[in-house]
Amino acid sequence: MSRPKLLDLFCGQFGAGAGYHRAGFDVYGVDNAPARASFAPFALHIGDAIEVMAALIAGEAVGFTHPNGTVERLALADFAAVHGSPPCTGFSRGTAAIPDRLTRYDRLIAVTREVMILAGLPYVIENVEDAGPELINPMRLCGFEFGLTAVDDDGTVLRMKRHRLFESNVFLVGAGGCPGHPRIPRRTHRGGPQIAGAYGGARRDKVEARQVRHGGYVPKSLDVLRAMLGTPWMDETGCFLSIPPVYAEHIGAQLLAHIEAARNAA
Repeated sequence: MSRPKLLDLFCGQFGAGAGYHRAGFDVYGVDNAPARASFAPFALHIGDAIEVMAALIAGEAVGFTHPNGTVERLALADFAAVHGSPPCTGFSRGTAAIPDRLTRYDRLIAVTREVMILAGLPYVIENVEDAGPELINPMRLCGFEFGLTAVDDDGTVLRMKRHRLFESNVFLVGAGGCPGHPRIPRRTHRGGPQIAGAYGGARRDKVEARQVRHGGYVPKSLDVLRAMLGTPWMDETGCFLSIPPVYAEHIGAQLLAHIEAARNAA
């Protein structure tokens, strides 16, 4: 049986897409930044994600360029599911100090949900924790659940939590085997190996982090960032913005099970 196709909106450098591909989907991305093409391991359409969804819903076919240069035109009926990661800048902790961040930056979660519902496909919307009020009954995933680790260039073992929320019209369970996400005490995140993150504008002084703040930091090495996320093809910006592929792989397995069950019941 052929692999079902998944539409990856706001695909960036395909952090989510790589995970869905591992789960068993053929991935087709949409992003409005032409520079994304150089990082695209899957078929990509350069354009506005909401406009592409509107075109598909209206019955139009959209062209996706594969890494080998071939173009494949697909209609909405060709897709089995859709994932979207609308821009998180207005919700990110990195912009929390900007007074007008809630109006300065695009807030596209609601319109993304609207077009996904109109499309009638199983959908997933991903965003950061501070976007929680914009999402409907989201599930939270954490790097601790997947053992996201790396070794810094000085030999320090790093652990990555990277909480992300996922809304879906399909019932999803967390990696711990229960609905949602088990509460992780603050001391757990701070105990044991060093906590590290991957996001712009963060502190990167590991000595200050360990000895003064007793908190986390962002490694300066791109190779270490890539290792923590499991994204060896990305540049630094991609590492800052993407979810670890293992998150989407976990969700993708559940989407596939839902799709197969619906086919068997038809």
